[in-house]
Amino acid sequence: MSAKTDKWVTLGRVSGVFGIKGWLKIRSYTEPQSNVLTFRAWTLRQKDADRAVDLEEGLSRTGGIVAKLRGVDDPDSARSVVGADIVVLREQLPQLGVGEFYWADLEGCEVRTAAGVVLGNVDHVLATGANDVLVLRAEPEVLIPFIVGPVVKHVDLVARVIVVDWSPDY
Repeated sequence: MSAKTDKWVTLGRVSGVFGIKGWLKIRSYTEPQSNVLTFRAWTLRQKDADRAVDLEEGLSRTGGIVAKLRGVDDPDSARSVVGADIVVLREQLPQLGVGEFYWADLEGCEVRTAAGVVLGNVDHVLATGANDVLVLRAEPEVLIPFIVGPVVKHVDLVARVIVVDWSPDY
């Protein structure tokens, strides 16, 4: 599907310490948020240094996600990983159905109109209440709703191109 099988995908971030036994507060970027807990082996990335860790236990609570990592057993060791990104290799993600895409696969794709006018490259994807939005690196920044059919006409992950029905003047 994508030539980017060695790409790291960020699933969330360690946002704080929870309790006195080394539990961590997790800000999940997965949908639903509890999906971050389906991955038992995480890599924590801090300042370009990676550390492989195993998820011992995780809970979805009203206030968010909390997790216990093997070897992180007290508040001091928990504080040492606060701010770390939780990453996995793209190949560890489940296969998607036709017409479904991981945001990480869309990042960096060139976006152009059906007439071939290049609008920019996808910097990131933004979740909104109504639909996801492609945020393009361009001057000025371009926002395009990711609505397959009416707006997004074609996504080619191999060529790294997204064709849209969108005016450069919007």
